[in-house]
Amino acid sequence: MAVAMDEALPPQAVEKGQGILPLFAWLSPSYPVGCYAYSHTLEWAVEAGDVADKEALVAWLRDQMTLGFGRNDAILLSHAYRAVEAGHEAALVNVNELALAFSPSAELYLETSQQGRSFLDATLAAWPAPGLLDLDGDVAFPVAMGMAAAAHRVPLPLTLNAYLFGLVQTLVSAAIRLAPIGQTAGIRVCSTLAPTVQEVAKQAIGLSLDDIGSATFRADLGSFHHENQYTRLFRS
Repeated sequence: MAVAMDEALPPQAVEKGQGILPLFAWLSPSYPVGCYAYSHTLEWAVEAGDVADKEALVAWLRDQMTLGFGRNDAILLSHAYRAVEAGHEAALVNVNELALAFSPSAELYLETSQQGRSFLDATLAAWPAPGLLDLDGDVAFPVAMGMAAAAHRVPLPLTLNAYLFGLVQTLVSAAIRLAPIGQTAGIRVCSTLAPTVQEVAKQAIGLSLDDIGSATFRADLGSFHHENQYTRLFRS
């Protein structure tokens, strides 16, 4: 840990006037995180025939949000946020280690750790704030997002909704490039899944780290098969 976390952030820790603007910047496609390079096993699902149209994509992404990494990311983000908010350095380190350990495969570990490290480095450089630490080594993406949001006093419920909807939009963008759907169908998928995102975010706020778990076994196993695909557009 490069910067010590000795006490909780004071209410006036962040310069007034920014509000939720940092959140818009962080989740913009132009933010140098590299999310466009990953599909979270969707590329394999398309090749395997599991996702061939809009309805299948909705079902696949809904499962990912409610039964898989979306729900887990929301829980981890919430706990990272509270750790920074309360000034609990050990709790933050524990959440990050847990987040990285829960990656089902090497590809999915790379996905969360590369995006998390890139996000934290960019945010420290462009959006510094008292309490925003530079964790040593790998950082999981939801943990980095929770850290930044807490340091900038962006409300947790808003952060969760925006982060989860950003995941949906990223995967829909991947699906458009993989060609099972077009752009109009893609924005319809995002609209359809908006209530799911809101419900997952609402539930995650009250869940403990013991509630983390996944039932998306086929998607997790697909991440192992992805590395053997003959052609690949994405890194996961």
